[in-house]
Amino acid sequence: MKSILWFAVGIIAGFVAAHQVNQTSQGREFFSSVDAKAKAFGRAVADGYHEREAELRSAVDDLVD
Repeated sequence: MKSILWFAVGIIAGFVAAHQVNQTSQGREFFSSVDAKAKAFGRAVADGYHEREAELRSAVDDLVD
């Protein structure tokens, strides 16, 4: 139970610190950069998934035909 409490305290402290950092222009630039990189990574993963899905569907279609 004690570890759960410390875990929650850590999460809350992280949110408070992030909020304070986001109040500055450098903080907003930092979080904007992190957000852009996360979105780019997500798009790359999704594109790879869809590309592989198309390859597998094509292979299955070739086997069925």
